[in-house]
Amino acid sequence: ICTVGRTGNDLHNRGYDKPRFYNTTPGQKWHDSQFFNHIWSLATFDLGKSDATGEPVIAKFKKGAIPSLLITVPAFALGFIFSLAIALFLAFVRKSMLDVGGVIACVALMSITIMVYVILGQWVIAVQMAWLPAFGFNPSGLSTLKFLILPVVVYVAAGLGGDVRLYRAIFLEEVHQDYVRTAQAKGASHERVLFLHVLKNGMISLITLVVSSLLFLIMGSLVIENFFGIPGLGSLTIDAIRTSDFAVVRAAVYLGSLLYLFGLLLTDLCYATVDPRIRFK
Repeated sequence: ICTVGRTGNDLHNRGYDKPRFYNTTPGQKWHDSQFFNHIWSLATFDLGKSDATGEPVIAKFKKGAIPSLLITVPAFALGFIFSLAIALFLAFVRKSMLDVGGVIACVALMSITIMVYVILGQWVIAVQMAWLPAFGFNPSGLSTLKFLILPVVVYVAAGLGGDVRLYRAIFLEEVHQDYVRTAQAKGASHERVLFLHVLKNGMISLITLVVSSLLFLIMGSLVIENFFGIPGLGSLTIDAIRTSDFAVVRAAVYLGSLLYLFGLLLTDLCYATVDPRIRFK
């Protein structure tokens, strides 16, 4: 149990002894409360200090950002490339045995929780085969890769089934559009129709799905970082919840909300880039 920051002086210094929403104490301003003070601090990007350690929250986030990005960025890129390639292939061989088998495999992968991938990955690859470490993180040049490969593989495998099935549904919806039949009637090959027309027009839906994951890309993965011992932002948030470090939890929620809003704005900008019919006025 965290005892740092629970004394009377520490509570006073952090403003936790003030009223929750509005101050009715004679001689004090009505807005001198925890709610308004915290809102003002967040609006000015003053994330304060950790309730558990007294360290500036922004410094803790800077330290956790690099390990998180080292995992989420490669995992996101590889997962998107693999999912897109497999979904395009299933759309190309639609209504065949390969397509049916691929859909069944995707449903099976979706039915498995991420914990199963973590346990199997650590037991088979790290323990039985002893190829990679099962836990820990040591940022020391290229040797850091051995701590990142297994979490990235688990991250990609856990989301592959759902992404492939969703991307396949998007491409199949585009395949039955009139512009596809027109292109085929003009003699365009199946490969040209699939890559030049279907993929391009399906990017609207893909952008919505991809950009919405920006929050998880930057804020890290709670499960992966926690079970693989990666000191990233996800692990930092979990530890803050366990120790009731309200300053870190508040900052994590605040930054996550800002990233979500930024993702929505980026989505609209990407729409105008992909579809020439969309213009900002």
